[in-house]
Order: sequence, then C-alpha cells, then structure tokens
Amino acid sequence: MRDKRRPGSDVKMVLVLRGELRLTPGKAAVQAAHAAVLLAEEAERRKLPWLEPWRAGGAKKIALVVPSLEELEQLRRKAVARGIPFVIVEDAGLTEVPAGTRTCLGLGPAPGAELDAITGDLDLL
Repeated sequence: MRDKRRPGSDVKMVLVLRGELRLTPGKAAVQAAHAAVLLAEEAERRKLPWLEPWRAGGAKKIALVVPSLEELEQLRRKAVARGIPFVIVEDAGLTEVPAGTRTCLGLGPAPGAELDAITGDLDLL
C-alpha cells in the first residue's frame, strides 16, 4: 500500500526487458540491475530533480516486459518526447546473447504518472 505522506512515494524507475530474448531469470535481473545503476548514476551526475525524492520514497523500481526490440524503441522515443531520463543496456555478450544486444530500457527516476503514461499497459516481468 502506497503511503502518500512519504516524500517521493510517487517517483519510480521502470525497467523494461525484451521478452523475445527469453533471458533466464538471473540474466534478466542483472540486466535490470545494470539499468537501475546507470539511471541513478546519470541522475546524480546531471543533478536531476527526481533522484532525491526517488531515494526518499524507497527507490521504487518496476520490471516490465515488451515482446520486441521495436516496441522497446517505441518506448524510448516516447520517453525522449516527454523528457524522461532513460538508458539502454547493451549486453557484453559473455553469456546468453551476442555482444551489443539491447536487453533493457531503463526509465526514470520520474513521477509515476509520467512513466505510467508510457508503460502503463505493459505486463510485469
């Protein structure tokens, strides 16, 4: 249950993985973790306004899935149009997928309503 009194409780990150890659659960977790770390580092470097509220609100993260690279790219374009911070994780190719494979799109931290407008119809991972 969300506590509306807690600062930043509506700020989150969304981590979107490509379903057609059929990553193992461990590989998917690592790719999502890469995205979350990169987003936090970038938000800190650029002094983005939602980093501290995100931390204060519990550093909420949601993992979702899209069926294809094309749909991942559509989400990225929507994020750019709305001014939402994003990262794309490209795999090093040491385990399950070839080097350079785009595995995950990370969005945020940003207000939940802004992210939901982009990813609200996606399935949970």
